[in-house]
Formats: sequence, C-alpha cells, structure tokens
Amino acid sequence: MQALFSNFLKQLQPFIPEERIITDPLRTLAYGTDASFYRLIPQIVIRANSESEIIRIIQLAQQEKVAITFRAAGTSLSGQAITDSVLIQLGDGWDSYRISPDAGRITLQPGVVGAQANRFLAPYKRKIGPDPASINTAKIGGIAANNASGMCCGTAQNSYRTLLNMRLVLADGTLVDTSDPESIRAFRNSHQGLLDALRALSAQVNANPTLKQRIEHKYRLKNTTGYALNSLVDYEDPIDILQHLMIGSEGTLGFISEITYQTVEEHEHKASALIFFNTVRAACEAVALLKHAPVAAVEMIDRAGLRSVERKPGMPELIRELPDDAAALLVETRASDSTTLNHQIQQIIETLRDTHTCQPIEFTTDAAQSALYWSVRKGLFPAVGAVRLTGTTVIIEDVAFPVERLADAVADLHQLFQRWHYDEAIIFGHALEGNLHFVFTQSFDTDDEIKRYEGLMDDVADLVVNRYDGSLKAEHGTGRNMAPYVELEWGQDAYLLMWELKALLDPSDILNPGVILNRDPHIHLQNLKPLPPANPLIDKCIECGFCEPVCPSRALTLTPRQRIVIWREIARLEQSGEDPTRLQKLRQDYRFQGDATCAACGLCSTACPVGINTGDLTREIRRDENLKHAGKAEWVARHFSATTQASRIAFGLANTTHKLIGTSAMTRVTGFARRLSGNRLQQWTPALPAPARRIKPTRAGFTSAPKVVYLPSCASRTMGPAAGDTDQTSLADKTEALLRKAGFDVIYPDNLSSLCCGMPFQSKGFFDAASLKAEELNKALLQATQGGDIPVYSDTSPCSLRMKEGIDERIQLYDSVEFIARFVLDKLDITPLQKPVALHITCSTTRMGLADSLTRIASACCNELVIPPDITCCGFAGDKGFSVPELNTSALRNLKSRVEHCTQGVSTSRTCEIGLSHHSGISYQSVVYLLDSCSKARPVSLATNTTHPLD
Repeated sequence: MQALFSNFLKQLQPFIPEERIITDPLRTLAYGTDASFYRLIPQIVIRANSESEIIRIIQLAQQEKVAITFRAAGTSLSGQAITDSVLIQLGDGWDSYRISPDAGRITLQPGVVGAQANRFLAPYKRKIGPDPASINTAKIGGIAANNASGMCCGTAQNSYRTLLNMRLVLADGTLVDTSDPESIRAFRNSHQGLLDALRALSAQVNANPTLKQRIEHKYRLKNTTGYALNSLVDYEDPIDILQHLMIGSEGTLGFISEITYQTVEEHEHKASALIFFNTVRAACEAVALLKHAPVAAVEMIDRAGLRSVERKPGMPELIRELPDDAAALLVETRASDSTTLNHQIQQIIETLRDTHTCQPIEFTTDAAQSALYWSVRKGLFPAVGAVRLTGTTVIIEDVAFPVERLADAVADLHQLFQRWHYDEAIIFGHALEGNLHFVFTQSFDTDDEIKRYEGLMDDVADLVVNRYDGSLKAEHGTGRNMAPYVELEWGQDAYLLMWELKALLDPSDILNPGVILNRDPHIHLQNLKPLPPANPLIDKCIECGFCEPVCPSRALTLTPRQRIVIWREIARLEQSGEDPTRLQKLRQDYRFQGDATCAACGLCSTACPVGINTGDLTREIRRDENLKHAGKAEWVARHFSATTQASRIAFGLANTTHKLIGTSAMTRVTGFARRLSGNRLQQWTPALPAPARRIKPTRAGFTSAPKVVYLPSCASRTMGPAAGDTDQTSLADKTEALLRKAGFDVIYPDNLSSLCCGMPFQSKGFFDAASLKAEELNKALLQATQGGDIPVYSDTSPCSLRMKEGIDERIQLYDSVEFIARFVLDKLDITPLQKPVALHITCSTTRMGLADSLTRIASACCNELVIPPDITCCGFAGDKGFSVPELNTSALRNLKSRVEHCTQGVSTSRTCEIGLSHHSGISYQSVVYLLDSCSKARPVSLATNTTHPLD
C-alpha cells in the first residue's frame, strides 16, 4: 500500500509544488476532517489550484489506480468528503465568476462560497436557487455535488433544476464544457460509446413503466438518496443526462470545475411570522393549507426544539408556557413591492383562519425581528450540540415525507426516539416540502451505544421507506451514512441501475469509492470520529467548519476547526497513553501550525454556531508554555512607559537607517539578519512607521462644549505615519483636531504613557500582567471621566474590544467608529472624495458589531468604497506581522488585486494598517484621516441636535 502512494507521490511532484502536497501526520488529520461523525485520515492531501492540475491528478490516479476524493468546504454531514487515500482540496484560483448582462445566469467556479455568489448578485436583485443553512461556508462545488437545497428553494430551485451548463472532468481526465459547441463536438467524437450507453440506459428506463414510475414517484419529494436517476427520465440528450447526473453525485462520477446557474429573483420586501400551535398535528394541518398560499418558506419546530431556544433573548414569553405537544411554524412571504406583500400577508392569515393558533397571527417586516426568528431556526442544530455531554457527537438526519402525512410521521418519529431512549432529540425542518431534520446526541465509545444507534437507523429506514415511501436523504447527501440503505429505498432495479452508472463513468472506481454506493451493510458504523474531552473552551465544537472562511490562517496552516481537531487528538493520546512518539510529534508541530500562526482574533466566534472562540484556547496554551516568563511580563507591565519609549526609539532608528540606505538595501540587510537569527528578529517592511510624536495631554477646559476623554492606544502613541503616507500628522493629533472640529473639548487621562488595555500581554497568555494593566486603566479612566460623567473615545478597535470585555460599568467607553457614527458625523459638512477608497474592517470592529457603522462613515467620504469580499482578519495580530510575517502575507495574499484601482485605504488599527499598506501597495491609515480630509465643521445653526452621550 505504501509503495502505491510512494509512486503516486513521486509522479505528482513534478507538477504540484512541494508546499501544496501535504503528507505530515498533523495536517493530513486536520485537513482530512469534515463536519460528519466519521474519521478517515488521508495518506496525501493535495491543494490543487487549477483545472489543468485537476486533470493531471485524475490521470495519474487512473494510471496508478489510486482513489481520490474532492473536498470543497467540508461542511457535509454524511461522510462524503473524507478518505484514507488521496484528498484533493480546492486551493486558491477557484473563485472566479461571471454574470450575464441580464443577471439571469451566473457562472461560478467551485471555490466560490454560496453566500458570496449571492452578494455578487445582490445589486441585480437576484440570487442562486440553493440556500442551504451552511451557505455562509459551503462552496459551490459542494452545493452542486450534494444537490444541497435549503429553507426556501424546495425542489424547484435546487442545483438540479437551475443548472444550465457545467465544465466537468471525468474519471479518465477528459474535460467537457457543455456550454461550448466545439467542446461537445470533440467529446462526442472521443466518447461516443459513453454517450450511446447513457442514451441506452435512458431508453431502458423509459421502456420500463414500473421503473420509470418509481423514479418519477421518488422525485415528487426532495430526494438526494443515490444518483439522480431522474436525469434519465427528464432528458433525452446524453450531454444533458451526463451533466445532471453530476448534480448530487458527491464527487463519485467526476469533478465539476465550473457551473452555470439560472438565477432566481430575490425579493426586497419580506415578512415573517412565528405561529404557535398547541399540537404538532395542528401545525402539520396548517402546513398542508399553506402549500397553496403565497409563502416562500414554512419551517416547523417541535416542542423540544422550542424548548432549546425559548430563553434566547427576544423570544416571546409565550413559548415557555406551551404544552408538551406544541409546535411552531416560521412562515415567510416575499414580494417585489409592499402593496403585494401586504396582500399576501392577508391571504396567508385568511388561509389559516379556521386553524387554532395559540395567539393571533402577526407578521413582522422588521428586518431585525425577522433575522432573530431565522437565527433561532438556524440555531436549532447547534443548540443541541451546545448542551450535549462531553465526548458525545451531535447527529442530524434528514428525511422527507408526503406533506399530507406529515403529522403521523412526526408522531412516529417521536415514538422511535422514546423506544431507543433519545430523549433530547428535536425535530424541525422545511415543512412545506415534507422535509424534516431530527437532531440527537450520540456516544460511540461502547458497543452498546453503537448498537443503539444502529437500531434507531434501521427503524428510521423502515419507517421512512416502508411505511411512508419517503426519502431517507432529502438534501444532506447519501454519503457513507445512508449508503447501506440506498437499495432499501429505491428497490433492486433502480439500485442496479446506479451501479451501472458508476461502472460506466468510473470503471476503475477511483472517484470517492464507497460513497453513495457501498456493498458493506455496516459501513455507516465504521470509522467513527472520536470526540474526547480536550478543554472546556472547545469541547462543545461540532466540527461544522463554519469558522473557516473568516480565519486568516486558513490558507497557511490550520483553521479553528482544524486546531480543535488536533488538540482533541493530543488530548486523546495523552489520556490513552498510546503512541507517545506520535503525541510528541503532534505537540512539536502544533507549536507553529496551531499556536504561532493563530491570530487569536476571535472572528471564529462570530461564525461559530455555539460561539467558540478558538483564540481563547490559543491564549491558554500560550499561558501554560510561557509561565516561566510571567515574572518578566509583569515587570514590563509595571515599567510600561519605558517599554513604549524603547519601542519609539527602535522605530526611529529603523526609520533613519531606511532613509540612509534605501528600501532595497534595508530589505536585504534586515532579511539576512532575520534568517541568521533563526527568525527571532522582527520582520522589517517599507510600511514600518516612524516614531509617533509625543502627546502633550490637556485637561478639561472651562468651555460649555461637551467633553470627551481621548485614550490613544499604546500603538498609536508609539507608531506614527509610515514614510510613504501622504499625511504625516500623527493619529493623536489628527483625532484631536477632528473631535475639536466637531465641537468637543478633548482631554487626556493622567499618566498616559503608562496606560495600556493589557492586550499585548493577554494575547501572549500573560493574564496576570494583562489584568494589572486593565486595573490601572480602569482607575485612570474613572478619574479622567470624573467617575464616568465624561465619555471615553478609544482610537484603536482591538483595544476597544479588549476594554469593553472588562471595563468598569460606570465608564462610557466608545470605539472610534461608534463615537464618530453617533456623535461626530452629523456635526460635519462632508464633501465626498471623487475616487475609490479601500476599506478594511478589522476583526475587532466586526466582533463589536460596528462593521455597518464603519462602512457608513467611509461611504460618506468617497464616491466608491471598495471592501474586498475575501479579506477578513489581516493576520497582523498585534506583533505577529513582525514575528510571523507569513501569517499576514497569507491572510492578505489576494488584497493587492482587489484594491489595485484605489489610491488610499482606511481602517481602525495602526498595526493592521502596516500589513495592509505593505501587501496592497497603497497607504492605509485610520478612517479618521479620510473623514478629516473631506469635512469641515457644520455651522451651529445647521448642525444636527445630537444628544450628547451623557446628557
């Protein structure tokens, strides 16, 4: 076996760079993990960046008879994106898109995230049809390969129904573009036998009334079990049959390198209602009535599901008083104008007039309230995951029943849960399509628990297939989990037909073998993922991968999910005592892969369904490893003024040397010194700032102007503008000028040079030193604000976030963005710049919920605002841009191409702006510079009478 992979690897190396071929134990485990409850560790992981690379890899795999599996985002739940052979990840280079002039079509590469495709289409009031709950993370390749649907798309707007064309690579490495007549002509010449075989299978199905009726009957519901046999009935042209077979094939028949969707309308006007019923049956009867009403979505939640979210802020008090058999329907209706929307609302209410609801039906058009309802619905799966016992996994199953029999089906499912003692299970789903999800927790650490799971799944299969003739998989894909039940659901004739298709398109069985079709009746009980207790900070992680698109190290080392996977494996090996050599190697490699390259920015918590901040784990690990240096950290904290002065001197020396010897020589000299030191010396870049001018603090004046305490961060007190910045004014001077322009009397805290929020210490795990500085700062601010009577303006977003997490409740602390948006903007006359400006929204700004406010400020200052869609945290992470510059480089690897037409960039963190300037080729400075440059004080008579924050 090893010889097989060794030969494959040897032939791979001439055309795939070494850094994109992964074979080490840490990363093969990390990259091989998906959202399912299965684990297989690949022998080799390849990051492929182009279609030509995919073709050569497939050809090599065919030659060597090596199995390969394709991976997009890895959010799949049924084990279809894992392998113990070769895993092919989508690297950079798969994010292109094209929109037709009328926006009726969008062509997407498989690496585009679904939500991003919708953002591309938003200006045209269009969207793609599929809308899975994972759309913020799931990529188009996975959405198409799994025929993912979602809450609103049903069957009419899924990938199968909205597919127009695709580029696909078959198991022999042949590329065919179904939108290109020349490509089709060439394919017909080279693969006429394959096309004839598909045509013959279609004719065979259509000549078999029983089989044809079975296929048509199966697709009256949402159904992703097995292959898309409906393609043999719906289409005559074998090219159409072929491309529709790819939808839902889970990478077992070919690779989709590009897909063109017919887009669907995205209505601006929406209304939502959460409707409560005393019984599940009453709710299901209402669903049947709503089938013919103007509804876009109808989501059902059973009593157990409601109980899991009833104490969520904003939820109606009524929920806590509902009876045990109660249920709710979340109903949404959409229209192109408000008049039509109101008419539809009245139609829906009239449709349900004779049903008994727990309270009158009330629709809301308030976007925030609707978002709350939908966040509750989307949070049901993680709500169970968050309260499960440590060591158990959370499983979500996905079935469909005829809508008219939905009430009976729900009752029968509840009985199965009772029989097998799954008391915590909840049921919810897309009721309008009869599509139900049920979620439960499961331990796989004993034979009895595995048998209990097997018993439940056997009974579920019997119930869905034999009693209701429903779908065992409605939208989550067959994978390994449902492969043993495909024949039960489809019958022998259809099942054998699926095997024929697999043999026809992948005769060597190299494409994701064992997925969808598997002759092992117990494959769903094998290779179960261990979830040992590792740390209370991360034990609730369900490994869904929702965190990955926002992580700055995702293309360099590990994502938050992958860090947790490795830390769990380290914990498992420590607890079991097995394989100490492997444990030592994982720990050693984790220092760089998991710790050094973690920005600890916390953006992962904003995307995580259970709110895990993997940065907290990183800081805890750093604390344990840095204990021997804790005393030094406290000394630095107590002598902080001298520390910042030393930093200012170092910036001055670097700046002077740069001026003397020039950029090229400075780059060579500092690069050589860094390499000579084993990368212990900090990285120099041309964007390195000059030392900041010393601040001369002022005390409160005796004017009637409103006062504000200005707290410049230690970074903005230390770092001035870079040599290439157009405006050489220090941030403190610029901020003070802007605040005075807006009519504020600016004062500074005493002992300013000694003050720090503690973030530099906290990020390295020096928690005691961080607390010391936070306490000092609290005392200084209480004194400066006269016990909290004067608001505080913080000029650096990461510091603002740190302070907000532990500030004295008497202190009214505002981040610069928050203060400007609320109390400054309306006091200025702004003349927007007639040029594009690039905006970087820092991770801390996002975490504080101020991204929209920052965007509003910047938009007011220019005629075109550019926010690169794939740039999240910049990865500079305080000083990591100096100590681990590859993190910053990787996080911003696409920045330059996104902002190359801009001449100016803005953000809200001085350290972030260093990396942004270096990697973009344009100067980034605080948004304060932009606002000051295009504004003047508004005459008092015209100024908005904005209430002072503490009036």
